[in-house]
Amino acid sequence: MCSPNEIMAPKREVIVGGVAGGATCAARVMPRRVGIDESGSPLHARSQPDCFVCGQNNPHGLRIRFERRDNGETTASWTPDSVWEGFRGIVHGGVVSTVLDEAMSKAVAATGTEALTAELRVRFRRHVASGETFLIRGRVSSRNKRLIEAEAVLIATDGIEHAHAWATFLALAHTSGKP
Repeated sequence: MCSPNEIMAPKREVIVGGVAGGATCAARVMPRRVGIDESGSPLHARSQPDCFVCGQNNPHGLRIRFERRDNGETTASWTPDSVWEGFRGIVHGGVVSTVLDEAMSKAVAATGTEALTAELRVRFRRHVASGETFLIRGRVSSRNKRLIEAEAVLIATDGIEHAHAWATFLALAHTSGKP
């Protein structure tokens, strides 16, 4: 029999205890409540001056300045430097993903909700060249209780979309925004 802190698991899993009826006892992994840190204190998702993407005090950051539009959309202009390249002349996809995530995060925050990215998907339509200027746009597309869906795009000055992102955000339990 397994202890209260263990569960029955197939033998191929990590063994913590003894064998019981053809299965083993494995350590029970208790999921943490979203929005609560390891000490039990509430997490916060608020802008801060050292943010890698938008923080103006971060000497290693991107320092992108987002603006909120009347329609709830967030926008910014960005000219990526060559230090953000993965391949010569091409901005690293992880940096592009981060910028799009931030645009969506700003749009979510504009609703008065503190939320964390739960899932992120990015489609790279064209390469993002360093030294070129791009428009970043983010918006909330829907909300269902604590789940918030958002989209962001990276558009070149000629109007061609280079990357498109979709994300699901999870509102922290202690915050309340406009539904």
